[in-house]
Amino acid sequence: MADALASGASVRKDVGVQVPPRPQDEGRIVTTSEPSKTLTQRLSSRDATVGVLGLGYVGLPLAISFAEVGYHVVGFDVSDSVVSLLNAGASHIDDVTPSRVSPLVVEKSFTATSSVHDLSTCDVLFICVPTPFDKAKTPDLSFVESATRSVAKVLRHGMLVVLQSTTYPGTTTEFVRPILEETGLRAGVDFHLAFSPERVDPGNTRWNVRNTPKVVGGLTPVCTELAKTLLLSLMDDPTLVRTVESPDVAEMAKLLENTYRAVNIALVNELAQLCNEMGIDVWSVIDAAATKPFGFQAFYPGIGPGGHCIPVDPFYLAWKAREFDFQTRFIELAADINDQMAAYAIARMQDMLNERSISLRGANILCLGAAFKRGVSDVRNSRAIHVMELLRERGARVSYCDPHVSEVRLGGDTLRSLGVDEVADAKVDLVAVLVGGEWPLVQLEARGIVVFDAVNAGGAPGNHRQRL
Repeated sequence: MADALASGASVRKDVGVQVPPRPQDEGRIVTTSEPSKTLTQRLSSRDATVGVLGLGYVGLPLAISFAEVGYHVVGFDVSDSVVSLLNAGASHIDDVTPSRVSPLVVEKSFTATSSVHDLSTCDVLFICVPTPFDKAKTPDLSFVESATRSVAKVLRHGMLVVLQSTTYPGTTTEFVRPILEETGLRAGVDFHLAFSPERVDPGNTRWNVRNTPKVVGGLTPVCTELAKTLLLSLMDDPTLVRTVESPDVAEMAKLLENTYRAVNIALVNELAQLCNEMGIDVWSVIDAAATKPFGFQAFYPGIGPGGHCIPVDPFYLAWKAREFDFQTRFIELAADINDQMAAYAIARMQDMLNERSISLRGANILCLGAAFKRGVSDVRNSRAIHVMELLRERGARVSYCDPHVSEVRLGGDTLRSLGVDEVADAKVDLVAVLVGGEWPLVQLEARGIVVFDAVNAGGAPGNHRQRL
């Protein structure tokens, strides 16, 4: 503390943050473009140090990608076990293999830490933390707040801070900015602030951090250009970074992307229910409509979207809209339709069991899939797990198989996955296909097992198999 005060820095007692000395305190007057120019040069030469707060499905791919193109990267996570795993050259994220992490750790291009102090050498800090909602579907920004307060502890002149967590318009300017400015430093003057939404699709091998177009909006034009310069250095193609006029626009763009998907999924989910009543195969309907080469994009029905974006983002937008006395009726209706698809799927299963004079209560049901989508281990907001929970509430005996998810918690119980090779011979009353995969549906049908295929994993229905 004495050293800090001797150097001219001040300490804000109310937040416990050391404030670096302003340039004018050092006996010289500089314009705000001077630190920007220096940072621009360092970004262009990839001589800057990049920090990433949150080493999950968004943060780790970003951190490793920056290290791979020549930056020194410091990754911060509150989990000591995650930090230890990464520093040993391993990975806890499906999309980031140990073969990518290990060489970077060895050459010290990437270091993981759980100490905020280790971020003090960074020129750029990305905030990549979860943005869930609570039971009332109200945005929960506690992770963003915690990460932002960590940034405040190491914030200094000329630093660039970029929020990537999906959130409602105004979060960067109305929530993150005031916390950072508690240090006495001014956003857009003493440090730079921007929002660039993540566009991570877990399990997608075609689109990744380096070839998926990015959107970025800064608090000032200088903030935007700095963030653009940094992101361009990461991309395979210099045309892949789109700048917008403010963080609010970038935040709203992200919500539009996912709300667009949510409402279109709701449309086909409702259509699937109508088609079932009419005796029409909705999958054939969609395939036929998709032959139109313009004005139509195919979406498919299911048990409701899961994961970290589509089930959450519409509620962030609806919540923010209420601040302006505006009700997003269409968006909220779509969310309600998607939410009730799990119960609808169970009703269909119950009908199939009734045809065999089997009660749902006490029935042995094998669920195929537990993750929120095919080919990943991510179970955040998994609709498959929600279906399992509802089945158990109705008295069914539930087992499951997912080669990527070894166990799940249902209530107070832990269920362990069957092996894929055990599925074909499983002694059950019904098999529910909840997530796509290479499942032995032909063998199950050959045994006369009733199969409810919620994701069209097996194609056209058979004698013992129905699809949603």
